[in-house]
Amino acid sequence: MQKKLLFTLVCSLSVFMAFGQKYLEIGDKRELFVDDYLIDILHNVRIVMHHPVDEGVAFQLDELWEGKFSTYSTIIRDGDLFRAYYRGTPIAADGGSREVTCYAESEDGIHWVKPKLRLYEMNGSFGNNVVLANAAPANHNFSPFLDANPNAAPDQRYKALGGIRSTGLIGYVSPDGIHWRKLQENSLIHNLNFNTQNVLNIFDSQNVAFWSESEQCYLCYFRIYTNIRTIARTTSTDFIHWTEPVVMTFGDTPMEDLYTNQTAPYFRAPHIYIAIGGRFMPDRRALTDEDILELNLESWLSKDCSDAFLMSSRGGNVYDRTFMESFIRPGIGKENWVSRSNYPALNVVQTGSAEMSVYVNQDYGQSTAHLRRYSLRLDGFASLAAPYKGGEAITKFFTFSGSELEINYSTSAAGEIRFEIQDTNGKPVSGFMLEDSQTIIGNEIARVVRWKNGKSLKELTGKPVRLRIIMKDADLYSIRFR
Repeated sequence: MQKKLLFTLVCSLSVFMAFGQKYLEIGDKRELFVDDYLIDILHNVRIVMHHPVDEGVAFQLDELWEGKFSTYSTIIRDGDLFRAYYRGTPIAADGGSREVTCYAESEDGIHWVKPKLRLYEMNGSFGNNVVLANAAPANHNFSPFLDANPNAAPDQRYKALGGIRSTGLIGYVSPDGIHWRKLQENSLIHNLNFNTQNVLNIFDSQNVAFWSESEQCYLCYFRIYTNIRTIARTTSTDFIHWTEPVVMTFGDTPMEDLYTNQTAPYFRAPHIYIAIGGRFMPDRRALTDEDILELNLESWLSKDCSDAFLMSSRGGNVYDRTFMESFIRPGIGKENWVSRSNYPALNVVQTGSAEMSVYVNQDYGQSTAHLRRYSLRLDGFASLAAPYKGGEAITKFFTFSGSELEINYSTSAAGEIRFEIQDTNGKPVSGFMLEDSQTIIGNEIARVVRWKNGKSLKELTGKPVRLRIIMKDADLYSIRFR
């Protein structure tokens, strides 16, 4: 009884505080629960991160020009074709002339082939999958993207950045993702000034860029190394001229060495940038001297370990690290605890009607180096989750457009979800009260919420409202008004 009274008081306070505040404008955008952007109050409900399922090796990095130090991978879905780009090098040589950019492709994101592109001679033959060579140091961390800018020139549908501190980030463009040329001789991003003191290095990782639909500009997220490996951001309206960078913030969370960031717009909600990167734990050693001999490792590969993290951003210089725990833990076996293993590839792509995939470079520095695939349900990074005894979530006030509420959810056979729409006074809207709500049971990617009277939500379009969500043994992954 006391808990219920307290929850009622908190809900009333949130209504009082809403007066004079700007309402969220979500329109018809899909909202994921990777942060608390939409959430005001949770009672016995948590935001829970979900872990991808290991689907096995996507392909081995075993060609002579690829080798055990292949890494910095990018996966791009272009229509019905999946493209993979990654650094190939049989030796550890940052920015060295032996580094090349390799390419693989797939019709489903699951089964991959390495086409013989016949663009460059490798080991006396043109029958190889090298898509860019003789471009040091850009080959060290060549990171392409498919340009979503509607004004992008046809011969520049694909763009890429690559380079190190001494050269700056060099721009490349391509009409088809296969044939690449320099955009200009001079680097695009260089001579950067930071307010941060003691900058030891920049660009010494995979530096990623994309066109932001929500911010209407190009964004580049890149490595900055002070006393810790972290991330900075710069913007451009034309991909040529870039602003002075700002260092990203992470809220009130511990600082960690983030080796790669892999920030990209989520394909089902491009206003939300998902970052599934590699977390580096310097001097945190899991391997013994005996393990080094057994794995035939270079000794420096045993001094650190890494795993994959999940964070998000909605623009600006702010990341949200709702989850500090590992998104993908290193697997069973000593080979998974080698330094610089477990770095995720850039981009999450849809690989089934209800499935998306993320790929991870594993077995770094070993003859078994490969790219591995992990799967999740669509929108399944995280969810609002309620236990068997049930719980309740209250959203912030927002406006929307559309006539239906679509949800991505799952319940147990005993579980359920119900919805109520409330006005700015915190009162249920007639016809959309909890007792009018359909009791939702099941597991679906796209379910339309109904109320008993069958009323359309169109009458509420543009009006500030909030949702009251009652859940029992259930997960709610995303919502969208359409």
